[in-house]
Amino acid sequence: MENNDRKILLEVRNLKTYFKTDEGIAKAVDNINFTIYNGETVGIVGESGSGKSVTCLSIMRLIASPPGYIAGGEILYHRPNGQIVDLVKIDIQGMRYYRGNEISMIFQEPMTSLNPVYTCGNQVMETILLHQNTNKVEAKHRTLELFEKVQLPDPDRIFEAYPHQLSGGQKQRVMIAMALSCNPNILIADEPTTALDVTVQKAILELMDELRSEIDASIIFITHDLGVIAEIADRVIVMYKGHIVEEGNVLEIFTNPQHPYTKSLLACRPPLHYRMKKLPVVNDFMEVIEDENGERKIITKETSVDKIIKKYIVQPSETEDRMTLLKEQEPILEVKNLKTHFPVEKNFFGKTTKWLPAVDDVSFKVYPGETLGLVGESGCGKTTLGRTILRLTNATGGQVLFEGNDILQMTNKELKKIRKDVQIIFQDPYSSLNPRMTIGNAIMEPMRVHGLLANDDERKAKVVELLETVSLNPTHFSRYPHQFSGGQRQRICIARALALQPRFIICDESVSALDVSVQAQVLNLLLELRDKFNFTYIFISHDLSVVKFMSDRMIVMNKGKIEEMDTADNIYSNPSKNYTKNLISAIPKGQIEDIRKRMQFSDD
Repeated sequence: MENNDRKILLEVRNLKTYFKTDEGIAKAVDNINFTIYNGETVGIVGESGSGKSVTCLSIMRLIASPPGYIAGGEILYHRPNGQIVDLVKIDIQGMRYYRGNEISMIFQEPMTSLNPVYTCGNQVMETILLHQNTNKVEAKHRTLELFEKVQLPDPDRIFEAYPHQLSGGQKQRVMIAMALSCNPNILIADEPTTALDVTVQKAILELMDELRSEIDASIIFITHDLGVIAEIADRVIVMYKGHIVEEGNVLEIFTNPQHPYTKSLLACRPPLHYRMKKLPVVNDFMEVIEDENGERKIITKETSVDKIIKKYIVQPSETEDRMTLLKEQEPILEVKNLKTHFPVEKNFFGKTTKWLPAVDDVSFKVYPGETLGLVGESGCGKTTLGRTILRLTNATGGQVLFEGNDILQMTNKELKKIRKDVQIIFQDPYSSLNPRMTIGNAIMEPMRVHGLLANDDERKAKVVELLETVSLNPTHFSRYPHQFSGGQRQRICIARALALQPRFIICDESVSALDVSVQAQVLNLLLELRDKFNFTYIFISHDLSVVKFMSDRMIVMNKGKIEEMDTADNIYSNPSKNYTKNLISAIPKGQIEDIRKRMQFSDD
């Protein structure tokens, strides 16, 4: 159905949202215009800092003031009764009526959005009691209905559960139930599937699409991933540095993108049907320069996505030759019958009566210079396996042989020595960096512990070299973690892992929460470092497309066991187990034919 046949629900006109900073005024959203029509899903896509989340927080009037403020423009909400309300001009008390009641928002991180001291049921009930003329009995009944609607298992148990007792996907469903509790006309979803397993993500996307039709709402869906946009959106708005650079229906954007930034976002997603030696990045398509007046100007470098991809593509014969050479070596790591069981139930005397086999009789080899991918849903045991290999989690049984020596049998002194050679890059760079320590000192600290180099002057020179290696500025040495973006913090953690000149690195979900464009840069960096220093990686992720791009071989894990193990290309093209087939089918692929079918189905 064309937009001119639909009723306008929201008009954003000349919106400007600015922030006061020490460096001056930051124009987070700078004079943007768009319209939302009844019953459609509009995807707003762009990197962190593009202004997409600030746009939606402005619509909800949730911009923290100070330092943020709406500097100009109108947000015209067309109510079902025909009344048009400018959300910029109404006072906060008036806005509270619309917020949650007629316009709802699902926030990016459900754990920080849900109150940890209240049960999930009470939190949804509170929203219903606040906005609806009802009593507690009816509110509870409505909450349980909503939990059923969002397909939560055992709604009565979830009602009494606290947020920490639920999985990531379940918490996100509670947030969706809360957002739907008052049958809103507009539902804003801010990165609702980031860092979720692909199977959970697929279920959430399908659920939101069903609910949109059921309650006849419009959805504004914010994401950095155009693959996700292809699964759910009717129209796409592409934002860059506070501006809308392109807008169109989802098929137009995917088949004929006009702006170099849109082309770069499409190209930097890890491909599934072929192998690349590196991923295209934004800089392949465009360069941003400042003119004499300080105004940003975009210089287009390359206009063809296909041309860039052809430059980086790897032939199947090259992949086969590489695997043959890797297997001719002695393994650097050999895991034999490894078991890690956690106690889940104890009797009155404290004796464990029930164990959870997180890692259950796992065996494999890793060869020098190889990247072994470890993929599976949350709870499959992949992170526990990585931590057990490093003795960060105690094993229940088995062997972990690093160059023939069993890590599990080492004394603390022997273990300290080997930690120099075996490093880990954690999932969340912010929590793995000390907020009170400058990043220069954070990188120097392990060098001091292991007595590398003669003095701090030499170590500082090494840190500067490492910062340049991971494409950071030497002037960043004295800055603190909070002064960096997520992608920059991940680069700092990579630099810290490299400080000890390790030979073996475990990457634990190290790109799962990054923008696809930043993710591409970090993945390229890891591959470049592997080839330069002959590193060996175990690369852990729930995202099979990322693991396929990074890995020579891949292990698929399920419930603590190895489901299947083969070259990454073979597992994708010819999976032998249904579990793997389901993982692959859940990946947002962004295929043109799939988009055409979806749009044709929605028109019918």
